Amino acid sequence: MDDSASVRQTLKEVLESDPGIAVIATAADPYIAVERIKQEVPDVITLDVEMPRMDGITFLDKLMSQCPVPVVICSTLTEKGSATALAALEMGAVEIITKPKLGTRQYLEESRIRICDAVKSAAQVRVKAHRAAAAPIRVSPKLTADAMLARSASHAMIQTTGKVVAVGASTGGTEALRQLLEALPADAPGIVIVQHMPEKFTASFAERLNQLCRITVKEAAEGDSVVRGQALIAPGNKHLLLKRSGARYYVEVRDGPLVSRHRPSVDVLFRSTARYAGKNAIGIIMTGMGDDGARGLLELKQAGAFTIAQDEASSVVFGMPAEAIKLGGVDSVLPLHMISSEVVRLCK
Repeated sequence: MDDSASVRQTLKEVLESDPGIAVIATAADPYIAVERIKQEVPDVITLDVEMPRMDGITFLDKLMSQCPVPVVICSTLTEKGSATALAALEMGAVEIITKPKLGTRQYLEESRIRICDAVKSAAQVRVKAHRAAAAPIRVSPKLTADAMLARSASHAMIQTTGKVVAVGASTGGTEALRQLLEALPADAPGIVIVQHMPEKFTASFAERLNQLCRITVKEAAEGDSVVRGQALIAPGNKHLLLKRSGARYYVEVRDGPLVSRHRPSVDVLFRSTARYAGKNAIGIIMTGMGDDGARGLLELKQAGAFTIAQDEASSVVFGMPAEAIKLGGVDSVLPLHMISSEVVRLCK
């Protein structure tokens, strides 16, 4: 749903380029959308938050209370758009995508992958208890973390008293991360995070978390130190790697190809953490569709790190944790509300 006819048409063409997606209707505003939903309830709704007659936030509120359907927010890359999109996530929307626009062939292809994956991911969200399971999703070949960082033949340095916590999340992760970080004490170990989210939105997301949490939360910048009492969130559309110089952990923020269909990629963060922190690390994989982070978490475990997966009952989508468990990369499966206390216990 979007008030711009050109955006609606472009988004329709992008979505229908994926054989697993069918667009059953488009709407210029919420009133038209309501009439079409009465005829056929879709599996997913894409929603612009800035529309005439009724804004997207008001419509989302009414939709979630009267006819809950997974909603993907389609937003502009603006400060206002970022703040509104994050408010929509707090109200129950499950993903954010940026409005499609013209660009290079690589940009258009990456945008297509991200938009289609976001919609298919939303279709997996368990909005209703009786919701039928979606059909398995076929994905095209994807790059591994090798595209950004070769796997190390040896495991990193000796264990130290300082711990680093590496966290990966996708669909449903914004709310899950809020709950995790809000529960941590002010002197929690240094944390590095990849949350699948478009560029421009991660800064607003980090700022929001910083207001709510006892620890400091910020969007990661090149060379930032990983220190106690602070969480660094990968910037949207950039890979985040952990590095070490002597006793100091710090981060690199890099461009690069999509890895496991994502940039930032959890696999890239986890592999770099395995290499440079090893047994000094704790790896956590949380709610999300797909398998980004599953192989990286296994590498973390093999390097001596303790690894945790969010359990199925508390996950919005049990894709990424399930894949990590299947690979044997998980030491402990925990409900969301227990993960923070386990991190504190492990870091004593």
